[in-house]
Amino acid sequence: MKKSLYASVAAFAMTAGMAAADGHLAGQQVTVFGPWLGPDQETVETVLSGFAEKTGADVRYVGSDSFESQILVDAEAGSAPNVSVFPQPGLAADMAGRGFLTPLKDGTGDWIRENYAAGQSWVDLGTYANADGADELFGFFYKVDVKSLVWYSPENFEDAGYEIPSTMEELKALTDQIVADGGTPWCIGLGSGGATGWPATDWVEDMMLRTQEPAVYDAWVANEMPFDAPEVVAAIEEFGAFARNDAYVAGGAGAVASTDFRDSPKGLFASPPQCYMHRQASFIPAFFPEGTEVGTDADFFYFPAYEGKNLGSPVLGAGTLWAITNENDAAHELMAWLQTPEAHEAWMALGGFLTPHKGVDSSKFSDPATAKMNEILLGATTFRFDASDLMPGGVGAGSFWTGMVDYAGGKDAGEVASAIQDSWDALK
Repeated sequence: MKKSLYASVAAFAMTAGMAAADGHLAGQQVTVFGPWLGPDQETVETVLSGFAEKTGADVRYVGSDSFESQILVDAEAGSAPNVSVFPQPGLAADMAGRGFLTPLKDGTGDWIRENYAAGQSWVDLGTYANADGADELFGFFYKVDVKSLVWYSPENFEDAGYEIPSTMEELKALTDQIVADGGTPWCIGLGSGGATGWPATDWVEDMMLRTQEPAVYDAWVANEMPFDAPEVVAAIEEFGAFARNDAYVAGGAGAVASTDFRDSPKGLFASPPQCYMHRQASFIPAFFPEGTEVGTDADFFYFPAYEGKNLGSPVLGAGTLWAITNENDAAHELMAWLQTPEAHEAWMALGGFLTPHKGVDSSKFSDPATAKMNEILLGATTFRFDASDLMPGGVGAGSFWTGMVDYAGGKDAGEVASAIQDSWDALK
């Protein structure tokens, strides 16, 4: 992608002209490059038009389905956009180390700590070593996804007299109660074509956050702690306590690896229920039976933490990181505008948006279910990014996936973890 593409008339231009609130950036252009196309591109363009109207800046967004490779090409050619939107922080960290990112303005980290729930987590996730090896804040998270969710049918819970568990201890007790009542507590499926196994990695990541301090999770992600360390093996076995118990899983433990993750939650809606709970991220309603209404036919609760471990309320998720890749004044002002409630509320109203910003008006969310989901994010004491997305591709999108399939099939957790570590060592 050549520089001219960002300036081309084909790019979406959000020039405010006479409608600008103060026009102090009139005549200045800011280019934004990100992963969104189609309806998502229309949404981000609508949101960014708010910045254009406020400042008079000429804002141009370009989307690509090959963002990760293209941004490197552009940066190396000296034709990077002003602001880039990274789907995950690993690539941003690599580019910061090569001198391709500009640090955010002084005070941004303090603002995040004060105004974002679990603020220090967001500072940590956006802080990387620069070209000289010194840590600086480069990334600002705007638009977040939550994975620490358990889905259920309110009608099934009400009919059986079950209460929503608020601790992991209560969740395990409920699991046993459902079995005692003759039901099956969980639907779990790891099938996903060439990506089979990934749903189990989310389980393990959530269990790491519920059994270990955040620093241990970070050491695991960076392989500063080996994959076959006792802490990691224990987290895998925590997943196994649910997934490898025939009485706990629809179809029995043997069906977990072969059941497609898209089909797995359908057992919630069978009559009688084939299962009562399904742990999956915020996107899963797209695979519920047609006509299912979230909040009525299906609902969710926070995948709870252990009360006895005093690790707070950790949340696992993902999100897009905004960083300056070609510095100008308008780029810095755009990053500052992303800190305003109006920038968040603009996307909230359009749907598909969660935010850790504590200052937003929750009534601006497009629907009550999203507002409820955001409360889980605002209640987080720790937020951590999906670990497999931060690991080298050969591990996070390779041996970790296949290892979880082996484990679900009965292989020893320690052996599986050691094989994953061997694969990581082979990449070094």
